[in-house]
Amino acid sequence: MSFGQTAELLARIQFAFTISFHFIFPAFSIGLAAFLAVLNALWLWKRDAVYLKLFDYWKTVFAIVFGMGVVSGIVISYQFGTNWARFADKAGPVIGPLMGYEVLTAFFLESGFLGIALFGRKRVGPGLHMFAVAMVAVGTLISATWIIAANSWMQTPAGYGVNDAGQFVPVDWWAIIFNPSFPYRLVHTVLAAFLTTAFAVGATGAWHLLRDNTNRHARVMFSMAMWMAALVTPIQIVAGDQH
Repeated sequence: MSFGQTAELLARIQFAFTISFHFIFPAFSIGLAAFLAVLNALWLWKRDAVYLKLFDYWKTVFAIVFGMGVVSGIVISYQFGTNWARFADKAGPVIGPLMGYEVLTAFFLESGFLGIALFGRKRVGPGLHMFAVAMVAVGTLISATWIIAANSWMQTPAGYGVNDAGQFVPVDWWAIIFNPSFPYRLVHTVLAAFLTTAFAVGATGAWHLLRDNTNRHARVMFSMAMWMAALVTPIQIVAGDQH
């Protein structure tokens, strides 16, 4: 049943729903991975048990969010070929490698160290565990870089030629990756991810404080989240305007 709509409009609606649902999870996981790295570093530095408790609390949330991001992202990759087969054929020589680089350099890095970050504290030394947590955080940022490069190229294409088959083919990879809108989109997206995490963590801390205003764990997470929001929000306003 098409409900009187064209196939193109239905494809747009389906893809919009999928990618809107998907993006919630990477945005949250980017900021949450950095938050976990900060918590773990503070635990190693101060040896205050509150940071270890918060790390253990939020690492479970991160594992779920990360998994949901992977599963919903797979659906998008199929929709590139089903909903937008013509686009995949024409822009595939440029978009395909960018998506492939994201998997090879970022997803493998994240998934490779994720197990150590989640379950390896008592199995490896504190230094290696901290390195694993940091690599997961770095991996999320690298992943964002490649995805934003692909998205930005679709908005402000550069560094390409057109072959006899009418396909967009790479001519200058530096120009393709660092296309005109890429820096602004990357900064804007990463800051948005940090804000997403700040407000989610802050809301959780606030809820626990409403139940018990002597809860030190809730007070620490609420304070850290609100400081992040206070610092990042004005920067995001400027970045959004520049974008």
